[in-house]
Amino acid sequence: MAGSKPCTITMEFTDEKPSTLYTEVTHALTAIPADTAYLHAQFRRANPLPFKQDYAILDGVRGQGHYVGTYLAWGVHNTGWWGEGEIKFFMDGDGEFPTICGTGTEDYFCGSYNFENRETRQYQEFTTPYSGLAQVLRPDGLYQSQQRFGLYRWHIIDPIRFEKDLKVTIQALRWKSDRAVYLPLQDDIASVAYWYQSEPHAPFPKLPEKDALEIY
Repeated sequence: MAGSKPCTITMEFTDEKPSTLYTEVTHALTAIPADTAYLHAQFRRANPLPFKQDYAILDGVRGQGHYVGTYLAWGVHNTGWWGEGEIKFFMDGDGEFPTICGTGTEDYFCGSYNFENRETRQYQEFTTPYSGLAQVLRPDGLYQSQQRFGLYRWHIIDPIRFEKDLKVTIQALRWKSDRAVYLPLQDDIASVAYWYQSEPHAPFPKLPEKDALEIY
């Protein structure tokens, strides 16, 4: 925050049992230009994702800025490959069609071939400075139900810039058994979007209640 503006940091504790919280805040007092863009981060979750609905990673952003990162936690409720969906960046007045449209979930996170290691026939974790499949929980093996994935993509060298507004969505799709059409999925998807923008920013949506945040 600029030195001329106040800053408030709050922590909300929702558990029923007592707990201990430790915090450390590091700051610097310095002059900041009036047109400085500030880092924003927004959490969202849908469990389950409504049928035939794209998951909204970010929506309602108004103003000028650039998108710099996505963390996605994906819990699969079906068997089969789950990542045929496209990520879409709607910006600056886009209507039905987005300015940027991806070609598949694994492509956006800089993987390929279903994140599969063809020798082990298992999902293959990988980490790089700007993208990765950082974690896979495999209770039942490749392509089975209840897999859990942690993915990240940082747009550091390729920021997505917008002038007026921004919405980011991703489809949850797999092939049907006949591989003729896609099957919309109703998975457990959570995300954190990171972007810089000039102030003021639009109000954030209310965070989910405690029971809606339960991991199971």
